[in-house]
Amino acid sequence: MYPFDFYNPTHIVFGKDRLPEIDRLVPKDARVLILYGGGSAKRFGTIDAVKKALGDRFVMAFGGIEANPQFTTLMRAVALTRENDIDFLLAVGGGSVMDGTKFVALAHGYEGDEQGLLKHGLNPIPIEKALPLGTVVTLPATGSEMNMGGVISHGNGKYPVLCAATFPRFSILDPTLTYTLPAAQVANGVVDTFVHVMEQYLTFPAEGRFQDRTAEGILLTLTEVGYATLEDRADYDPRANLMWCATMALNGLIGAGVPQDWTSHMIGHEITALHGVDHGRTLAVILPAVMRVRREQKREKLLQYGRRVWGVTAKDENAAIDEAIARTEFFFESLGVPTRLSAYGIGEEAFDAIIAGLKEKGHTAMSERGDLTLEDSRNILKAAL
Repeated sequence: MYPFDFYNPTHIVFGKDRLPEIDRLVPKDARVLILYGGGSAKRFGTIDAVKKALGDRFVMAFGGIEANPQFTTLMRAVALTRENDIDFLLAVGGGSVMDGTKFVALAHGYEGDEQGLLKHGLNPIPIEKALPLGTVVTLPATGSEMNMGGVISHGNGKYPVLCAATFPRFSILDPTLTYTLPAAQVANGVVDTFVHVMEQYLTFPAEGRFQDRTAEGILLTLTEVGYATLEDRADYDPRANLMWCATMALNGLIGAGVPQDWTSHMIGHEITALHGVDHGRTLAVILPAVMRVRREQKREKLLQYGRRVWGVTAKDENAAIDEAIARTEFFFESLGVPTRLSAYGIGEEAFDAIIAGLKEKGHTAMSERGDLTLEDSRNILKAAL
């Protein structure tokens, strides 16, 4: 196991009917900006419930944060925080709203060109102060409610933004707030969570036994509750398990002390930026292709994954790996999420632009080994056709 630091200061408030507790979690004298997305949180009464919980505090609201939060939209929110002396942010929504809120928290007091915040890649931004923020989760998927990261869209690119100053002070996880979600969004959340785990797990053995078993536990839980979350949208227990899996998948715990490979995310981001395919759906396409192209580099963990998660018993190693990949694809497809680029009308003619986007952002030596070239990325795209 590698040396590591683990730090996570987020206070989780889990369970139904916990929204009123916002009153004790937000400072009494705070000037609060609520940030939300396309309007469902407003239509279904969540914003009103949050405002009620905030009582007589100074409260403003900013809606319209996109599914892939845009830099220009977020800068309008930053202007609002500066003009109104806002000193606490409250994100109400899914990963995009939470990611965008983290960017607003960072940009509020930033003295340079805010576009510079997008240039750090996967390296944490060395800023020690940001506006404090909390979250109310309405879509379980990204784990943004308990980590320091986000992804911001600008122009034709998607940019990771990581800073320890943007850990949420608290996050309210009420599974009942997800009951109104469309089935497609829930399915995307299951896939996103699954792939978050896989990119910290499916690398090479590093004697992270606790990390491996915890990752496998999350994966197994997702296979058990994934379809149930779609079958009955008001079944509390599957939604509760999905919500907690999404949080634990990306709060730093299972990735501590082990190698990681974020290839699927980096390629997926380019597909979303260029073709508008939902983030979770790009991952369902790219992860199996990565497994096929990198089967030798990931052989030991692929065999372990097949055996422990899917119960693969084939004695022939190549057959076992094939089955593990096939079972993964079948799981995604069973949720109504396609696993091929062709399902979105994306063919080989689109590859040059995707590869150019990877090159522009410096993603030329990805993977847990740092040996995945742009040509390898092209081969992964071919394997995903």
